[in-house]
Amino acid sequence: MKPYTTLLLIPTGIGARIGGFAGDALPIARTLAATVDCLITHPNVLNGASLFWPMQNVLYVEGYGLDQFCAGRWHLRPVRQNQVGVVLDAGIPADLQQRHLHVIQAAQATLGLDIGPWRITSQPLGLSLGHSPSGASQGSLAHPDVLLAAAKALLSAGAEAIAVVARFPDDLDFSQYEQGIGVDPLAGVEAIVSHLVVRQLQIPCAHAPAFYGEADPKPVHPRAAAEEVGFTFLPSVLAGLSYAPQFVPHPAQPVDIQSEQVDSVIAPATAFGGPGLLHLASRAKPPLFIAVRENTTVMQVHPRQLGIPYVEVNSYLEAVGAIVAHKAGVALPSVGLER
Repeated sequence: MKPYTTLLLIPTGIGARIGGFAGDALPIARTLAATVDCLITHPNVLNGASLFWPMQNVLYVEGYGLDQFCAGRWHLRPVRQNQVGVVLDAGIPADLQQRHLHVIQAAQATLGLDIGPWRITSQPLGLSLGHSPSGASQGSLAHPDVLLAAAKALLSAGAEAIAVVARFPDDLDFSQYEQGIGVDPLAGVEAIVSHLVVRQLQIPCAHAPAFYGEADPKPVHPRAAAEEVGFTFLPSVLAGLSYAPQFVPHPAQPVDIQSEQVDSVIAPATAFGGPGLLHLASRAKPPLFIAVRENTTVMQVHPRQLGIPYVEVNSYLEAVGAIVAHKAGVALPSVGLER
């Protein structure tokens, strides 16, 4: 019997009640990983700042790369270990830069990761933040050419994946986010950074923001607490990129995972408008789409509006039950779920 593959999607920067914070969807990923043969998801789900949970059957795939995979343009090739290069924004002050160098050294010495060369950009990247009319997180990158030049230099030096650490303003308003509500203000521009590198270089990439933490720590919501336990957000990014699958075009090799192998997709019920999901819905035989009602977002794009056949469940635990039945070949109506 062929391996069962699930895609877990929780788009970044849309205020997802679950998965919109610091790795708070990791428990869901861990549960699904114990249920399916292969789980594909993105850094937004797996990164928990200083916290990370390695899972051998989980593929860490950046959002733009996921879209290309779902469209059938790229395949995913599992690896044993990538050499990870690190781009440090020239706008990061020397003391904060040293904190990130500590992480690079610790990842090598303590975790045995293959961290390749690191490089400081020739000038500050110039990130700015904003929000769309819907409330989703947005932003801009003033010097994309500077970022790409640094990433290409690391690629030429042997890096197989790229971690980007960009400087963010210290006066950001995290008041709602720290209480477990609202939208992550960094997420939109973080996606711009990683999408750019993946689109132009076709290699795994993820981003870690750099800014000074609170001088006097205060209580925060458990969903935001992972971002308070260390000086940087880089550890989980390095761990994830160390085994992120490589993107490969046609033709596929037997080891490669192709979009046709995706058996099921789980996403928030109001966030079905992403290009990757729409590509999968256009397949001659689409996968099982599971819409999770409890994971509310600022988006309002339901599969019903798009004509996508789906099963709606209340919770992720109910979604796991649907996956178990589907994997076992049990007709979902027989266990109380209608498509």
